Amino acid sequence: MTGTLAANDRGHNDQIGEHLKALRAARGMTLDRLAAATGLTKSYLSKIQNSHKVPPIATLSRIAQALGTGIGSFFGDILEPGEGVTVVREHERLPVVRGGTAFGYDYVSLAHDRRGKHMEPFVFTFPSKLDRHVFFDHGGEEFVFILSGKVIFQVGDERWALEKGDSIYFDAAIPHRGWSVGRDATALVVIYAPAEQRDTPPRGSDRPKPRR
Repeated sequence: MTGTLAANDRGHNDQIGEHLKALRAARGMTLDRLAAATGLTKSYLSKIQNSHKVPPIATLSRIAQALGTGIGSFFGDILEPGEGVTVVREHERLPVVRGGTAFGYDYVSLAHDRRGKHMEPFVFTFPSKLDRHVFFDHGGEEFVFILSGKVIFQVGDERWALEKGDSIYFDAAIPHRGWSVGRDATALVVIYAPAEQRDTPPRGSDRPKPRR
């Protein structure tokens, strides 16, 4: 994975950076304060904001929590919910990241136009290889349902072989990761973050520092 973005992907990446800058400005939060709240470096956050880095979902989740918002605020034009129901047609799905630079994940947002939600659903395509040091952790809970292919999924020190129709539900604060076996594997991934977790910056002292 070269980390070079196609034009369409760069557009989504620019959008994430622009939204991060706008959210910080609205909350009067400097990059230094955001770095302290997330456990990420100021340099890394600056690269995301300037569209030089494509952050994985776990990193976006930590940033969103520190800013008191949901991950969906980084994707697309946020619309007011209508009558409590949001419908996203297949052709309306929003590709958030393709390749995920060094991480190799592709993910597509399924509810990008819903405001104030507690859950964030995505369709993931897992990479076939991951660096042994790459793990993800963030607040809330996570549910993974395998749609196709085979996946090795690791939570903490435990690993499971998952196939189409299998699922796993876990505390997302535990370092976790997954990779496909053979051809690309896809999954429905739902991240749940209660409002109180989104409104409270994550503490970096009582859990592993996120790996990037």
